[in-house]
Amino acid sequence: MNNVTLLVMAAGMGSRYGGLKQLDAVGPNGETIIDYSVYDAIEAGFNKVVFIIRRDFESEFKSTITDKYSGKIEAEFAFQDLHDLPDGFICPDGREKPWGTGHAILSADGLIQEPFVAINGDDFYGRESLRVVADYYKNGANDFSMVAFQLDKTLSEFGGVTRGLCTLKNDTLDTVIETGEIQETSEGITSDRDIDLDGCEPVSMNVWGFTPVLFDYLKTGFVEFLKKEGQEMKSEYLIPAVVNDLIQSEQESIHVLRSGARWFGVTYKEDRSHVVNQIQQLIDDGVYPSPLF
Repeated sequence: MNNVTLLVMAAGMGSRYGGLKQLDAVGPNGETIIDYSVYDAIEAGFNKVVFIIRRDFESEFKSTITDKYSGKIEAEFAFQDLHDLPDGFICPDGREKPWGTGHAILSADGLIQEPFVAINGDDFYGRESLRVVADYYKNGANDFSMVAFQLDKTLSEFGGVTRGLCTLKNDTLDTVIETGEIQETSEGITSDRDIDLDGCEPVSMNVWGFTPVLFDYLKTGFVEFLKKEGQEMKSEYLIPAVVNDLIQSEQESIHVLRSGARWFGVTYKEDRSHVVNQIQQLIDDGVYPSPLF
């Protein structure tokens, strides 16, 4: 059976939330959302976890998060740096925004030689979500994959959110369309697009399964991105766009796996109390021990 690695993207600035929300305690003993993801990964049979972080908070990240995993799962670090660009490219003066999730994953090139699952460090996906994709690769699959969530299980009570609305052909991803300002109102679910939504639509929450060939695609694609958008202050090289390009060019197909789990995360500061309550409910239901590690 294949080894599978969990790749946790935790280098973002958390601009709407404020501060390093990846280090924010949401469990009763100081546990972070990342802790619950790693616990679920261990339970689901992952062999290693790689964290993409900024080098300037490596020490705090290790002391707050990863030191407790010693002896439970192998942990490694990749560092996303604005100035880590291909030969011939220079970060424009004044740019502070990271280059996006595609660049983040590219920073882990060389650390991963097996199938891997990329997730956001500040999102709670649930054990089922990690188990279905781990089982997919441990049983020998070689295709790229995505875990689809049900739209109405991914919304925030405190404002509109952006989600990747998916269209499928059988169990294969056809398109991912980034759709903003999705929220539940008295008139139903609304968005910034003129479409009808009933809440049952499959959405991408950035749970992607890849094989190491992705790094070759990312290297080539990032050069093309920088040629077009490298001088912009807020341009981002995003994994959904990379995936969509691979689908449309028929270089890869994306197998869609389904999760019935309820996603939650800290998009807004007001979301934190909801996350804390949801975690406590899962502990009360016996899903997680307390303390976790």
